[in-house]
Order: sequence, then structure tokens, then C-alpha cells
Amino acid sequence: MMNLFQSNQLEFAWWVEINTNIPRCIYYFGPFDSEKEAQLYKSGYVEDLYQEEARDIVALVKQCQPDVLTIFQEKLEVLPSMCD
Repeated sequence: MMNLFQSNQLEFAWWVEINTNIPRCIYYFGPFDSEKEAQLYKSGYVEDLYQEEARDIVALVKQCQPDVLTIFQEKLEVLPSMCD
């Protein structure tokens, strides 16, 4: 039998969360079926953002369910990361 933690984990897919300081944004890419799949695609998303002149890029793979896929600077001051 599954415990509550395992049950809750199954509800969330894997996502790549990318934070940039220039521009100040949080981006979510996904969903992915596994952490391995998300890790595989992560570098491509980072490269795309870098080519679009984003800088100070930090990318993480998380299991979550973001409500918004792109959070811009003005919203970052009032919203925490959707996957915390």
C-alpha cells in the first residue's frame, strides 16, 4: 500500500526550472515523465535562453506542478518559486 507521500509524488511530473537574472525570470519547461528525461533536455533549454541573451542562468530539475510557465521580474517580487 502507498503512503501519502508516495501518493502526492505521483501527482507531480518532472519539470526543468530555470532562473535567470538577465532578464529576471523563472521559466518552467516540461512536463517530463522522469527525472532522467528532464535532465536530458535541461541543457537544450539553457542553451536556447543563452542564445536569446539571458544571463546568470541556474537550471534545476524538480518534481512539481507549476501554475505559470514564465514568471517575469515584477511578479518575482510577490511570488515564490512554484516548486518550493
